Amino acid sequence: MAAVIYRNPENVHQPVAGYTHQIEVREPARWLVLSGQIGMRPDGSVPADPVEQIEVALENLRRNLDAAGMGVRDVVKLTFLLVGENEEGEPARRRAAFDSWLGDHKPAMTLLYVSRLASPALRVEIDAWACQDNGDS
Repeated sequence: MAAVIYRNPENVHQPVAGYTHQIEVREPARWLVLSGQIGMRPDGSVPADPVEQIEVALENLRRNLDAAGMGVRDVVKLTFLLVGENEEGEPARRRAAFDSWLGDHKPAMTLLYVSRLASPALRVEIDAWACQDNGDS
């Protein structure tokens, strides 16, 4: 049976947000690697608000996880790519969107600011790795 162990080593600073410093996966496990999900709705529309794009991208991640028989709690790594400056109040709104999606789950995370994504309308891209017991043991 796969074991997923979440650790924040005592000799490293405490996480500065809702993440875990390291996650160890002991095999056997079922892995799912997700391409970067953007803030595009199923109808092709992209909200102008970057935090709304985060919410849409997280919903796209959830739909991908569902399609694989996994859930948010199976996510072990998230990478956030964000374009643009932090507008007034945006970091708090962004954190609220992340917290709402994750609940009390704290995967490993990286947040990067980039100069642009594949289209000028896109302000957010989120990729993820998920891991689940494969049930073979």
